[in-house]
Amino acid sequence: AADNQSFVSFHYDLSNEFYALFLDSEMVYSCAYFKSWDGDLAAAQFDKLDMICRKLRLQPGDRLLDIGCGWGGLVCHAAKNYGVAAHGITLSKEQLVFARAKVELLGLEERVSLELRDYSQLTGTYDKIASVGMYEHIGLANIPAYMTKVRSLLTEDGLFLNHAISRRAKKPRLIPERLRPEQRALAKYIFPGGALDDIGHTVSAMERAGFEVHDVEGWRMHYARTCHIWHDRLTARRDEAIGMVGEEKYRIYIAYLAGCSLAFSRGTARLFQTL
Repeated sequence: AADNQSFVSFHYDLSNEFYALFLDSEMVYSCAYFKSWDGDLAAAQFDKLDMICRKLRLQPGDRLLDIGCGWGGLVCHAAKNYGVAAHGITLSKEQLVFARAKVELLGLEERVSLELRDYSQLTGTYDKIASVGMYEHIGLANIPAYMTKVRSLLTEDGLFLNHAISRRAKKPRLIPERLRPEQRALAKYIFPGGALDDIGHTVSAMERAGFEVHDVEGWRMHYARTCHIWHDRLTARRDEAIGMVGEEKYRIYIAYLAGCSLAFSRGTARLFQTL
């Protein structure tokens, strides 16, 4: 848990103001869903949040858990539009401060609760659980324990949506596969401690933990488009960004967002929502 907190802080506690330069107004930092490819980012992120709520079949009074709630976009959307009691957890202190202020601004204190907590320390049960862009951070060795923990938090007839970047399944090799330079750069400069699973292993890990998989949907091209837009929005505010985080960090993020857009376009990275 201590390592998880330091890894998350490295990336997400850069500053809320920096991320606001390129994210949408709801501060959603995960793949958007484009009903049309020329649609704007705000509409696509609204449609993503709504898609998740509809896949989870949220009903008024449902207890919703959002593992890795970020800046509070999903818990607020679900509470406001679907009448659920939403609980969000994050390991980012900066995100928690922003999310709590957002909940207060929207008058959702009675329906939304937030805390700084590692998922492994959670207790209780929930009717619906979402994990959006968090699975990539837990490490491959921790996947069985993660799935077992999530299953233990879910009611018997509950629904769990796992939204995560994945890689192609590896071919059997006598010699261990070396990380490509761009993978090493991402691990060092952007997401220390992270690792990508392949979707086949994710599904089998879910089944071994006692889940029944209902649906797997690929959003690869949606993430290529999302990262492209983020890149363009950040470059358009270059001077402000450098003023906040310095030129080196700005250049790293520009390369990271461009590289991710290319990786999703080419298919070397994928994105799946698994229900």
